[in-house]
Amino acid sequence: AFSKIVIAGGGIIGSSTSYYLAKSKIACTIIDPVGIAPAASGKAGGFLARDWSDGSPIGLLQQRSFDLHAQQAEDLGAANIDYRRLVCMAVGCDERAAAVAKPGGKKLDGVDWADINVLPGRNQMGGTETIAQVHPKKLCDAMWKYSQDNAGSKLVIGKVVEAIMDDDGSISGVKLDDGSTVECDALVIACGPWTDATKSWFPTEIGKSIPRMFGVKYHSILIRSPRVLDEAVFFSGHGDPEVYPRPDGDAYITGFPDPAVVVTESPGEEEVRPEVVSRLKDATKKVSSLLGPIAPHTEQSCYLPTTNDSLPAIGKIPGVKGAFIGSGHGCWGILNGPATGEAIAELLTKGETTHLDIKLLGVDSPYRR
Repeated sequence: AFSKIVIAGGGIIGSSTSYYLAKSKIACTIIDPVGIAPAASGKAGGFLARDWSDGSPIGLLQQRSFDLHAQQAEDLGAANIDYRRLVCMAVGCDERAAAVAKPGGKKLDGVDWADINVLPGRNQMGGTETIAQVHPKKLCDAMWKYSQDNAGSKLVIGKVVEAIMDDDGSISGVKLDDGSTVECDALVIACGPWTDATKSWFPTEIGKSIPRMFGVKYHSILIRSPRVLDEAVFFSGHGDPEVYPRPDGDAYITGFPDPAVVVTESPGEEEVRPEVVSRLKDATKKVSSLLGPIAPHTEQSCYLPTTNDSLPAIGKIPGVKGAFIGSGHGCWGILNGPATGEAIAELLTKGETTHLDIKLLGVDSPYRR
């Protein structure tokens, strides 16, 4: 087992790993340029689906993580992290009628707030047994507080620029951008869409083993609904917006993703483009007389980390003792964060995972390309 653990990145993977380490009374140090959940882990929708990846390499990861979210809600308090079960609907839009932005005569059963230019009928994509939601920022903060209170974990504001290794290939510390060093015998890379830059922390051959990482920028707006809504809705048409209502009364609306790129913007400083925000506002006006007229109180953007093969990278980094990675979860980062953190914590404390076989998600997985 490792005794001095550094986690590079304070998002959902970093805070989840710290949380499950703290369950074993093991402290860690999170190093992040901004703090806890400054990027996608603080700005994502927090939509959770248990079975939408069944039959894929991440199917069991997703099932395990969905169940862990429910357990975390019990441990941390569902109200503290805005966790709840809900239903998810697919609703089609009549784009030919988009110019007539007024409510139709008949409300959609179960989704009465989606009342403009929508086609009759709706398809339930999941019920309360398999669909839930959580507030990502509140979850990350709660897990980190648990780690601080129960294990004495610490946060260092800074940016790792180099992994320091002993002659035998073991991690012995990290160097930060201000020239300081932090001693450690284990390093977890949880840098999300900025993972590509971590290749330079290691000798070339080791760096090559880390999968290429890209970021897909999503914009989102938050609208305060006149009443709390209980249905997550995936619209088909008008740009396919997704609406995730929260128990605090907010409606989180997202869509119109950018192409994947190597991320050069800094965490927490992602540009919000007015034209994309306008498209989200326009799409909302075209489908809902309840939400459409209300100005958003928050306009934001973030990058979702993705690999060439769309598989997350979870596990040990070959060629160096004490280096691990958890990154590249795409749109399921919040959902799969807890199970990823649990698995990495087990690797750090036990040398193996006991709840999941993560070989197919390793950096040397046969699925990698």
